Formats: sequence, structure tokens, C-alpha cells
Amino acid sequence: MKILITGGAGFVGSSLAIALKTNYPSYEVICLDNLRRKGSELNLPRLAQAGVTFLHGDIRNKEDFDALPIVDALIEASAEPSVLAGLDGTPDYLINTNLVGTINCLNFAKKSNANFIFLSTSRIYPIKTIEKLNFVESETRFALADEQPVRGVSSKGIAEDFPLDGARSLYGATKLASELMIHEYNEFYGLKTVINRCGVLTGPWQMGKVDQGVMVLWVAKHYFEQQLAYIGYGGSGKQTRDMLHVLDLYRLIDFQLHNMDKVNGEILNVGGGVEVSASLQELTQICQEVTGKTIPINKVTENRAADIRLYVTDNSKVTALTGWTPSISMKQIVSEITAWLTEYESQLAYVLK
Repeated sequence: MKILITGGAGFVGSSLAIALKTNYPSYEVICLDNLRRKGSELNLPRLAQAGVTFLHGDIRNKEDFDALPIVDALIEASAEPSVLAGLDGTPDYLINTNLVGTINCLNFAKKSNANFIFLSTSRIYPIKTIEKLNFVESETRFALADEQPVRGVSSKGIAEDFPLDGARSLYGATKLASELMIHEYNEFYGLKTVINRCGVLTGPWQMGKVDQGVMVLWVAKHYFEQQLAYIGYGGSGKQTRDMLHVLDLYRLIDFQLHNMDKVNGEILNVGGGVEVSASLQELTQICQEVTGKTIPINKVTENRAADIRLYVTDNSKVTALTGWTPSISMKQIVSEITAWLTEYESQLAYVLK
């Protein structure tokens, strides 16, 4: 099999590429990336060592696809992934990457007659609808209640039929718009496609920032003994997210690559679920246990733009369809990230410190 991964030097793309090449040495894996994100250059030696082909290119440029070989599958893992992107009034890069870029990828997949796997986001669900959900407040977290005012949500999390009316962030809008185009290519061009709406993805080699990659950021701030803040919701640190280790995601992508007819045309919510979730307060506790360090955490009561109280994925559909469930726990994720920081501290300090 010949596989193209866009955003292939990013955290998710490089992790998938290396795992694929490791498990299927005979496969040709090609990574395309513009290396815009700080720290992505650190993945180039890793890709080379694994036997992955790296090509410097930008999905915004149709011409950059012209030199690519015909492939059997395209994994669209490129994105401007920040939920705050474009909110400063300049959304051009966001739109050109996350929407126009995806359309360029679709056209290349159509040319290749390649199966198309799209990494979307839970952020396609509207903010105000999520914020109006019934929740239970415990000592350390917010959790979803079973009785809810809208469909597609329960104490298990948010499912694929959650209402889509309303604003969701410019980032979320670009990903939803891409989903709509993918449906059209599936229906009218016969392109085999699957859409994975991912919750928070994490693991070693993620260059975490305040607005994207929060789990690595949280662990790194503990590791380097710097300062953090609980921002919004009264500064309680009770905001809750599920977390999915990138190698748990890989197991699902592996299944999809080799069973495309089973998932063709599907939209799947994919995340850690209730079992692999934590509030910021709970994540702090795990970081303290694993790193042995306690750091100052400020409290900022005001909410940030586009923030939500909680998001947990209901994996019922993807599990029923594929048998996949996440297997890597919160504590194991924190332990792996800490070990990675310890091993590569000198390389990572300029990005994460």
C-alpha cells in the first residue's frame, strides 16, 4: 500500500506515519508538510529513521500535489488546529489551510482513486448548545447528566447526531465545511471516505500550547516547574475533556485503512470517552504524582472566547462498527509524556519551556 499523510510532520501525522511504517515495513508512507508549526522540524529525523519519505509542501498550493505519486490512501491530518485561530480578525491562513487545503487533498485523492481518511474535530459542535447542557458538578470536575435538552448527548458523552445549528469557532467551521465537501465527493465522485471527529489528541511529540495540545502543556509546565492558570468557570479547574493517546487513534486508522468498505461514508466520534477523561484539577493531581513536582496555578475567573465547560466523546457508534475502544489511561499518558520530556529535554526546551 502507498499512503500519503498530509500534515505529516505534525504531531498526529508523524505519529501515524511512524506507526504505519513500523507495523507494515513494505508499505510506502509519504508525509507532506509545510513545517509551519514550531517544533515540527524535530520530527524529520524521526520520519527518516523510520523509513518514511518526507516532502516539503503546502496543501494550500495545488501545484505541490502535481509532483506526488499516485497513492492508495490519503490520511488528511493537516490543519491549523487552534480553536483561537482567526479570532484576531485574520482568518485567511485558517480558511486556506483547513478548507481550501482539504479540497485540494480531495481532488488529489480523486485523481489517485485513493481512499480518504479525514481527521476532523469535536469542535464542529456548537459552543452555545454545549454550554446549555445539563451537567453535574462534583468536587473536582463537571460531568454530563443523563437528562438533556437536546438529542445526541447523555452521561456517556456527545454522539454524532448532536445538533449542528449555531456558531462553533472559525476553526470548527472550517472543519465542518470540509466535512460537507467530503460528503459530496463521496456521493457524486464515488470517493471512499471516512470522517473521524476527534476529541483531544495527545501523547509524546506533541508541541503543546495554551490553545492546542493542553495535556502536553500541562505536563511540561510541571516538568519544567513553571506556572499555569485555571482560566474561566470561576477559576475552579473543573473544565473536563476526554483525552485520546495518538497510538489509540492509530489502531482505529489502521482498521479503517484495511476495512474501508465497512466505514465508507461514515462520520465517527472518536475520543477517550468518560473512561479516559479528566478535569484540569484532576490532571494537575496526576501530573504531581507522576513528576513529583508541584507548581503555582493561578485562577482566572473570566471565560476565554470559544471555551466550553466540558466535552466527552460518546464512542458507541465507532465501537459498534469497528470494535475499537481506547485502551491507554490518563496516568499512562502523563507517564509517557514525562518520560519523553526527560529523554529529549535539551531538544524540547525551546518549544515547550
